[in-house]
Formats: sequence, structure tokens, C-alpha cells
Amino acid sequence: MPFLQFIRSKIPTLTLGRFNLVLAIWLACALNINFFKKALIYSDLHGLHAVFWVISLIVVLVSYYFIVLQLISWYWSKRIVAILLIIISGCTAYFVNSMGIMITPEQIQNMMQTDTKEAFALVSSDLLSWFFLFAVLPSILFCIIPIKKENFGKILLKKIMSIIAALVVAGSLIYASYIDFSSLFRGHREIRDLISPNNVFNSGLNYYKKLSYKPLPLVHYGEDAELTVKQKQPKLMVLVVGETARAESFSLDGYGRNTNPELSKISELINFKDAHSCGTATAVSVPCMFSGMPRTSYDSRLASHREGLLDIAQRAGYKVTWIDNNSGCKGACDRVHQYDIPEQLQKKYCQADGECDDAILLASLKQYIDSIPKDDVTPQLVVLHQVGSHGPAYYERTRPEFEPFKPICNTNTIQNCDHQTLINTYDNSIVYTDYILSQVIKNLQENQKYQTGFWYLSDHGESTGENGLYLHGAPYAFAPSQQTHIPMMMWFSGAWDKNNMGQLSCLQSQQTKLVGQDNLFPTMLGLLDIKTQVINPNLNMLSYCHSQ
Repeated sequence: MPFLQFIRSKIPTLTLGRFNLVLAIWLACALNINFFKKALIYSDLHGLHAVFWVISLIVVLVSYYFIVLQLISWYWSKRIVAILLIIISGCTAYFVNSMGIMITPEQIQNMMQTDTKEAFALVSSDLLSWFFLFAVLPSILFCIIPIKKENFGKILLKKIMSIIAALVVAGSLIYASYIDFSSLFRGHREIRDLISPNNVFNSGLNYYKKLSYKPLPLVHYGEDAELTVKQKQPKLMVLVVGETARAESFSLDGYGRNTNPELSKISELINFKDAHSCGTATAVSVPCMFSGMPRTSYDSRLASHREGLLDIAQRAGYKVTWIDNNSGCKGACDRVHQYDIPEQLQKKYCQADGECDDAILLASLKQYIDSIPKDDVTPQLVVLHQVGSHGPAYYERTRPEFEPFKPICNTNTIQNCDHQTLINTYDNSIVYTDYILSQVIKNLQENQKYQTGFWYLSDHGESTGENGLYLHGAPYAFAPSQQTHIPMMMWFSGAWDKNNMGQLSCLQSQQTKLVGQDNLFPTMLGLLDIKTQVINPNLNMLSYCHSQ
């Protein structure tokens, strides 16, 4: 305490207005470096024009925060407001400045729906150091700055005059560079998601608006669903929902490295080279792909209380089972059987922190199928939800025997790794996914009880430093291809091919066609011999051949 008193004695006493101005300068300048960099790049200005533009942008942002602070920060609330804003902006600025992540409502949704394993995976020495330097220390400083006491009337008058002055300054600069401001914020609206802490409050408010709606009753969907074919040999379809795998890192899709050594050996594999996701984050893509709504008309609120693909398959007579090694199904499997992974498998494949090797899905699938009575001829739809290539700790998503690419980035502060080293690490996680998928197919090949089918598609892709972006969750309209171009493939047994003439050849003919998660709902129902009026024939890949 004596040390703090000593420091405080060396700091000049500030009026409330100057205190708010210093805080506004800190929020605008210290925490938004990436925003100013992007603004300069997007404006494509040079020389003195560029210098004036950046200075104008800084002054306008300082003025904006100063005006807001003058409205909400009073003598009795000043330090609480300061600490709250410093901590929030300090935390989010780390991800914006270090990883190029935009704080959007979808990112807020991801944060709210994540589990402790995913949250702790983001914690690193860099994050803790940043938090100390840009949140803890500034909070302490703003707590000990002495503030001059003034009567309410004087404070109010000063606030009014300073707000008017700030509006005049900001307005004049915007007027002087109107074309530059308009070009930036209209042509690149996503850049607003880089401004901390404004991005947190705007995105948080938009996310809260979605939550504030009253819970709605479940909407039944596809109530007319029925099996059109009563096949003697039941079907077993395994759908693998991948995590954070991008097509650009699959050698099956043209990548220069051999990241698919096992899948490339399967001659019957049907690989779709131009598949795309519904979103750039699990919380969006997973409910979307099962909803029956295409991406362009996807309504997350409706999807949250309407039956989807799994409900319809269950209604038609399938036993539907979800086996999860991720952070849940985001509502898609709420009304179907969720397999409880046996404790002995968890002990074998999971670490103390709860992270589990995707091999647990292979073992769980085998145990589940083996547990089905021999005389049970109920058709089966099993969904495996991978942890896949979930970042930033890519080095944890594989095993040593599946690390052909060296050296690796064995840290979760991936922005500090050499780019090639990071790519090596991410590619190794794809090699391990290749092994997992090939083993699923191998197990299905050996099954003689069922006509077996396999469908794999990732929930979204991943950025690994391209254009300064890391991880995923960018607004879809501006997301790079690394986050939206996903791997998708199918495989079917000889029995399936024999009993469903023409399906395989039809699907094989579409391997270079633009497809994706929009096609899952109608095509899967078609593959499962389920008829319902809610199937969109334009998105049903099995209808493609009939229309030719």
C-alpha cells in the first residue's frame, strides 16, 4: 500500500473529464492496433493523405469513446466503468490483434456455448502476459489516479461543453475525409468487429436479443415421413461430422502434401472437391446442416425449436444415435439417443483434463454396433461428432505415429509459431482424421448384417495465419475460403450398391459439382429411403441424375 500511495502522489490530479479523456485515449489507441492497420490497408492511401487519414481515424475513435464515457462515467461510477471497459477490451483485443479474430454475435455465441475444455485450450502464457499488461496494470493505474471533486452543476456543464466540442471535432474530420470514412465503413462493414470494446457490446447485444425471445413450442417437421422401401437387409449409415477441417489441406482435394494416405487407398470413395459449409463456426454450421434450411435462408431461431433431420429419420423408423467427442450437438440431437461412452473407454482415450482422442469414437461405434441384438433389424443412423482439428492446440489432435510433417508447433499460441511449422502441425491433425475415417470405413466393410454407408463432412474450415487470420468464426460474407471450403466424402458397401441401383453412379457424377451442407438434409433422407414433402428436390443430390 505505501508503494501505491507513493505512485499516486506522483500522478497529477485530474478532473473527471480529463480522466475520461485519458481512458478514451487508452481504449482507442492502445487496444485497436489491428483495426488501424486494416483501415490503412483497405483505404489504400499513401503519403501525407494516409497520415492525415490515420490521425483522423484515431481522433474520431477517441472522440467517440470520450462522448460515451462522458455520458456513462460519473464521479461515483468512474472507476467501476473504467475497470469494466479495460478488462473487457483488454481480453478481446488479444484475439483481435494477435489472431485477427472478429468479435461478432456468432463469436459471442461460440463463447457462451463452449465447454471448459475448449475455453482452457485458449489459455496461454501470451494471453496471460497480455492480460496482465493490458488489463491488470491499466486497471490498477486508473484506480489510483486522483480525481478532483467538483459540484454536480459544474461537472454537468463541463460534460455538455466537452461533448459538443468532441462532436464538432469528430464531425469536422469525418466531413473532411467523408469519402475515406464512407468507403471504409460501407465497403468493409466487417471492420467494425475489430474495434474493441465496441465490438463486444454490439455483438453481445445482438446475441442477447436472440436469447430474449420467449421460448417457443417445438415445431413438428416432416410429420409425413415414412420408409418407402422395406429392405430385407437393414441399412446402417454412419455420418461423421468433422471439426475444423478444411478442404485446402486434404490431398484428396488437390493439396500438395499427402495428408490422406489411407483414404486415397479406398477406390470406392466418393469425394466432393467443391463442398462448402453453412457457417464458419460449430454453433452455426451444426444446427444449420441438420435443419433442412439452406444457408441463404437459415433461421437460427426457427432451427432451435423445430425438428430436423435426426427427428425425421427417427420418426420414419430409424434408430438414431449420436456419439460425441466434441462440445455437443448444439440442439440437433436433443430428441434422439445420445450414446453414453463407457467409462473404460474414457479411461483409455481421455486425458485428465477431459480431452479425448478421436479413437474413442471408433471404439464407441464398435461397442454400440456389437450391442445391437442379432435379431434386431431396425435400420440405424449413427452420427459421430469429432474433435478433429480443433484449435488452437492442433498438436493435441494427433498421435506421434501420425506426425509425418516436422517440426511442429507444440503450443496453443499459434500466432507466435513459424507459419510452416504451424501448417505442419495442422496437417498432422488432418493425417490423423484420415486414419480415423479410414478405420470407420474398414469397420463398415467388415459388417455383413447391414447395408453400410458412410458420409463425412466438416462443420467448417480453419485459418492458419493466412492474411493474418487464425482459427475460424469470421463473418460468412467476408470469410476466406479456408473457413468455408470443407472436405466432404461418401462410401457405400457392395450390398448398398446392389440394393440401391444407380445411387452410387449418380453421386460419383457430382464429385466436382458445387455441393455442401445444404445437401445433407434432403440427400441423407433420400439415401435412407425416407419420403417426406419437406425434402427439397433441388438440394437432393439423388434427384440430380433424374433431372439430366
